[in-house]
Amino acid sequence: QVQLVESGGGLVQAGGSLRLSCAASGRTVMYAMGWFRQAPGKEREFVAAISGIGGITNYIDSVKGRFTISRDNAKNTLHLQMNSLKPEDAAVYYCAAYERPYYSGSPDYWGKGTLVTVSS
Repeated sequence: QVQLVESGGGLVQAGGSLRLSCAASGRTVMYAMGWFRQAPGKEREFVAAISGIGGITNYIDSVKGRFTISRDNAKNTLHLQMNSLKPEDAAVYYCAAYERPYYSGSPDYWGKGTLVTVSS
């Protein structure tokens, strides 16, 4: 069983930066992992993912060039560096893990989320 705990959310001005972290318990070294977000009144959407083999990354178009996903397998931690934040990035951000090396289909595990608020 994998448990995921996010941290690093908060209030930031537009143009600012935040770094989200996700601490995973259980063995996730070979698992693909990702970040999703859900804004009020909207469906949860994929933001970024990183494979468990090769560290292959993928991003939603709206965050490409601004967000960077990374993982530290030694610390069982996933990160999302968010730069040049925009008001439309405001959402609850969720960490997710897939019980397989590549991010396909729906994640198998979810964190409880961390709130990111971006003021204009």
